[in-house]
Amino acid sequence: MKCSKTLTLCLLFSLTAAANAQTGPPLAGTKPLRLRGDLSQRMREGIDKYLTRETAATVRSRQKFWNPDFSSREAYEKSIAANRRRFAYDIGASDELHTVAALELIETLDQPALIARTDQYAVFAVRWPAFGNVYGEGLLLEPLAQPIGVVVAIPDADQTPEMLIGSAPGIAPRSQFARRLAEQGFRVVVPLLIDRSDEWAGNPAVMMTNQTHREWIYRSAYPMGRHIIGYEVNKILALVDWLSRQGKPGDTIGVAGYGEGGLLALYTAALDPRIDATLVSGYFDSRQDVWQEPIYRNVFGLLQEFGDAEIAGMIAPRTLIVEHSIAPEVDGPPKLRPGRLESAAPGRLTTPTFASVDAEVARVRTRFPAQAEIRPNITLIAGKTGDPIPFGSDDALSAFVKALEIDQPLQPAGSLPVDTRSDFDPGPRQQRQVQQLIDHTMHLLADSHHVREKFWEPVKPTSIEDWQQGTARYREAMLEELIGRLPPATLPPNARTRQIYDQPKWTGYEVVLDVYPDVICWGYLLVPKNIQEGEKRPVVVCQHGLEGTPESVVTDDPDKRDSQIYGSYAAKLADEGFVTYAPHNFYAGGNEFRQLQRKANPLKNTLFGITTVQHQQMLDWLSSLPFVDSQRIGFYGLSYGGNTATRVPAILEQYACVIDSGDFNEWVTKTVSVHYNYCFPPLGAYEVGEFNLGHTFNHSDMVGLIAPRPFMVERGHKDGVAPDEWVAAEYARVRRLYVELGIPERTEIEFFNGPHKINGVGTFEFLRKHLNWPH
Repeated sequence: MKCSKTLTLCLLFSLTAAANAQTGPPLAGTKPLRLRGDLSQRMREGIDKYLTRETAATVRSRQKFWNPDFSSREAYEKSIAANRRRFAYDIGASDELHTVAALELIETLDQPALIARTDQYAVFAVRWPAFGNVYGEGLLLEPLAQPIGVVVAIPDADQTPEMLIGSAPGIAPRSQFARRLAEQGFRVVVPLLIDRSDEWAGNPAVMMTNQTHREWIYRSAYPMGRHIIGYEVNKILALVDWLSRQGKPGDTIGVAGYGEGGLLALYTAALDPRIDATLVSGYFDSRQDVWQEPIYRNVFGLLQEFGDAEIAGMIAPRTLIVEHSIAPEVDGPPKLRPGRLESAAPGRLTTPTFASVDAEVARVRTRFPAQAEIRPNITLIAGKTGDPIPFGSDDALSAFVKALEIDQPLQPAGSLPVDTRSDFDPGPRQQRQVQQLIDHTMHLLADSHHVREKFWEPVKPTSIEDWQQGTARYREAMLEELIGRLPPATLPPNARTRQIYDQPKWTGYEVVLDVYPDVICWGYLLVPKNIQEGEKRPVVVCQHGLEGTPESVVTDDPDKRDSQIYGSYAAKLADEGFVTYAPHNFYAGGNEFRQLQRKANPLKNTLFGITTVQHQQMLDWLSSLPFVDSQRIGFYGLSYGGNTATRVPAILEQYACVIDSGDFNEWVTKTVSVHYNYCFPPLGAYEVGEFNLGHTFNHSDMVGLIAPRPFMVERGHKDGVAPDEWVAAEYARVRRLYVELGIPERTEIEFFNGPHKINGVGTFEFLRKHLNWPH
């Protein structure tokens, strides 16, 4: 898939051409189309309204995923176990954890592990193995006397552990809660988080970006079923496991965090019942607007089952303290610097209102019956006037200490520890942590084909019938877990049309169909003029690519870029006697459509989930036309349209044959790898990642759901989407499958010596053959 750089021009040319075309009567049997203006924008706006309604509805609808038993703590833990497993999967906390034998001291000849010492505790630079070759790193504050308990104190992403203990500037002394807790007598571990700078976001051998480190890791991890959130939760879980095996019986474990650390504290405590008390500051709120937050908080399916109240419910009856503090303020990604690609996704962080936080805390309580044996133990610490307070307040820490069963008042703050390291630079530590997570993700990528083979192992291509029966559950899995299942169209098509072309061999109509309230389909239908009464013709659905419109695949103006790329292939096929339909897929408008993906993801849906429902409505309507043979409808898409070709027909079996042009390749590597300039992680197309794609469906696997229907790849040698070798290797898997099914004649690949475009030679012959035209 290649990104167009002429978005505005293409849209203006296309929309102007459609608006200025001579209009005539509607298609027989349809109503007149009276809509005017930018129908692409209208489609996006309608989808946005739909997703907004669906987001609001999740607060009630997610209850169907819960069946809590409040009769006892044991019964409650058992009843929410499945929710915990799904939550861990959703946030990408799926790696097997190491058992930490001991915290390891980080020491060199120049820098000792003991970095500071007061009359109450000593501070050590430490690390611990978490998973794979990934280590957690941070500081250990070890009391000089017997610890009274243990705490993991998690700073915000842009705060170093040194800031949280006061040995480096950046946090007001009153908010240095790691130091304050060590002064009470707790053993405290302060983990380092991946920060929001862009210093190492990119591969110097390929390109550097203005993405934050958190987004950079998220981009690669997400298609592998991992997440920056899950990676950091797992680091903390490994640490909690070690802490739980230290000290004397009865010692309590607490987790406290601010900002991004507050998120991690909440999520970690929800997953690990060994955590006795949790303090969340600068984070807790309704997550209904999570799509507006930075993309590294994008969790597939989050709102379908979990808001912050539901996550807090998994902590009950243990103590949760929510502090309504001034949250980290993030206006957007880092500003672009020379030598970097501007590819970061938009996203902001602001401080929620007291009313919003209070309402979410109240919702935690309402989820538990008043007379139940299990009740949430949640406290909201806030300012008297409703204004947010500085984080780590005395009230919050006092409540936290009390929850850890320490019967003593909060001690006054002591003196700041002095770092004995000379000229300590935290940069190499951050770089090391970023690189470990990227390397781990690349290791997952390298091993992913084995995981996919195991995933597909139960189904064998012994016969067409066996294959079709065996792959039915994979089609359901792809729809449910990768694409996103939406309800069928709730409105009849209510087709409205107007004639916009009158060519020698065909007539063209602009078409609008209804799908849901506010959601429409828009496209161009080209109908040959020589169709005889009672005759039924094959249809080719011609799908444009990124930033295209229906007019893109019809226009025959050599001065227009669309004509050079698409070669007016919908019109040429209509010249040959095919009925052609050019639907508008709404991947246009830059961040407008990409933010629709952000809105869809928390609902466990994607752009292609919406597209699939639209295509089903189009297929139903096309099949109802008297001159259409519903058994001979093909799909032919270029670029982003080719990406649609591997997904929508894999779900909608009515498509009789499929052609993927300028897109088919080693898709998992393209969406994950940081080693090539044609891969997505450093690029601006932040919407393309599909959660856990790498362990389930590569392009050849998607085509496995199209088989035994005919499938073809069209590939230009000079197409920059991916190397020929990637395309050929991935297609070889398709070819082998069709051979094993005994139908090698149903699949082809055509290489041509050209760029990213429709070639229209072998593909046209493929359509003639497999759509049986002409008879």
